[in-house]
Amino acid sequence: MSVNIPLTREQLQERLLALHRASLELVKDVSLETLLERIVSTACQQAGARYAALGVLDGAGNLKQFVHVGVSAEEAGKIPHPPLGKGLLGELMNSETPLRVADIGAHPRSAGFPPNHPRMTSFLGVPIRAGDKQLGQLYLTDKIDAPQFTADDEMIIQMLAAYAAAAIVNARLYENMKQRDLTLTRRNVDMGLLNGIASALTSSLELDEILNKTLGLVMNYMKVEAGDIFLLEDDKTTLRMALHRGQAAEAFWTQNVFHVGEGYPGLVAKSRKTMIGTHLANDTNFLRDAVVEAGFQQIACIPLLSGENLIGVMSVATRETEPFDQRSVQLLTAVGAWAGLAIENARLHANARRLAILEERERIGMDLHDGIIQSIYGVGLGLEGARLALEEDPKAAKERIVHAIDELNQAIRDIRAYILDLRPRQLGNEGLVSGIKRLIAEYRANTLSEVNFTGSEELQDLSHAQSVALFHICQEALANVAKHANAKNVQVAVWTTQDRVLMEISDDGKGFDADRIKSSIGHGLANMHTRAHSVGGEVDISSTPNEGTTILVWVPRTIRRESR
Repeated sequence: MSVNIPLTREQLQERLLALHRASLELVKDVSLETLLERIVSTACQQAGARYAALGVLDGAGNLKQFVHVGVSAEEAGKIPHPPLGKGLLGELMNSETPLRVADIGAHPRSAGFPPNHPRMTSFLGVPIRAGDKQLGQLYLTDKIDAPQFTADDEMIIQMLAAYAAAAIVNARLYENMKQRDLTLTRRNVDMGLLNGIASALTSSLELDEILNKTLGLVMNYMKVEAGDIFLLEDDKTTLRMALHRGQAAEAFWTQNVFHVGEGYPGLVAKSRKTMIGTHLANDTNFLRDAVVEAGFQQIACIPLLSGENLIGVMSVATRETEPFDQRSVQLLTAVGAWAGLAIENARLHANARRLAILEERERIGMDLHDGIIQSIYGVGLGLEGARLALEEDPKAAKERIVHAIDELNQAIRDIRAYILDLRPRQLGNEGLVSGIKRLIAEYRANTLSEVNFTGSEELQDLSHAQSVALFHICQEALANVAKHANAKNVQVAVWTTQDRVLMEISDDGKGFDADRIKSSIGHGLANMHTRAHSVGGEVDISSTPNEGTTILVWVPRTIRRESR
């Protein structure tokens, strides 16, 4: 039986110097995997061992990682399983002190070796600790130049274990820093996407621009080659492609309509959940063969939602085989909600614009009816009177014709004004009372009725919009009297109270049934109500057959006079 001879002072200094140099190399390496391999190799060299290994523990104290030297990859491949942390390894995992054994098999805690494992005899195990926490263990077996490991070997490996602990902690900190940096970088990229999407969605209300910007940003973020957007049509069962971007457009357009529940877009529309497709060639849910033939391997489809309402489906496709990152997919789900809301807002804006156009057309029609058409009708009445007077009073007939020509010229000017800016200029800048007096003069010239006006000369408390409304209501009322009433006398009155300006037009003509007219109100009477309501006022129309008609309209005064 050989005896282990203690190291001389010179030998110990040499080994300590070698250990110091090795430790300097250890702390230089910040890659944990490479670091573990270097620690094991250094331990093997320092203790003169044939085999060495390092076991790393997880947070729960279980063996998570095992790095070894001395056993070839071929030999390791024949061993049925890695160490399980039993026997001497298990004892060392629960110990704070080294374990040195001359014969592994003779130790009472020995659990033996698995099949095809090399036979090992001597053993030295040292825990790797950082403070009161054990990070792992160093295992050395089969001392090469002696039957067992010495106390000097144990001391050297303990020192190496201390260096190793510091190096492992540093490496883990570095790994954590890299992971945090990667996470921060990824979050910055995510925020860049969200900011870009937010900017795109808030900077425009044009549907095409929103679709293009959103899909472009998503494709750039996901690094994919193609993408498309399907929008749900009014029937709520049909999805139609509204946009495609990227490569192989002809392949994607081969099927641009899906029904809800059909294909990837239809299934996502039905479930309202994100759907990922891999290996599209073998996926029966993917119905666009031309896309598969174009080489695309994966697709991600997300619903575009606005609250509970489905707006459409966005898809991105790639020829790459690496699976989509789950975090990216989750972010896209949030983008889908934003985009859906923006698309719905754009549609509402478009509908509002269409409604505004219709309302403007109705206003133009109303202005034309109340203004130019009524003026032309008055000219017609005047010409009719001139025709009747040709033989009896040629001079009066000539005056009526000249007056009709002037009125037609005025109508032409009004039509030109509509063409230029679609605004009537019948009232001009003359003021309400002057405008009403002009209407009365035109009425007298074109009819055989007598018109009387009562009221103050100027009304300072009316806005221009209120004056225009009252002017056109008076114009419409006089035109109706000329066309329908066959009246001999007409009264027009304008007066004020503390809160209102009122106007009344009454005639002694044939009148009409007020109840019947309410159920089938004409265009002209409807215009009166619309104009009064537009400036905060109201119209009251009362009529009795064969007794005449009275139209009373009021608008609020814009300036209330204080009583003195």
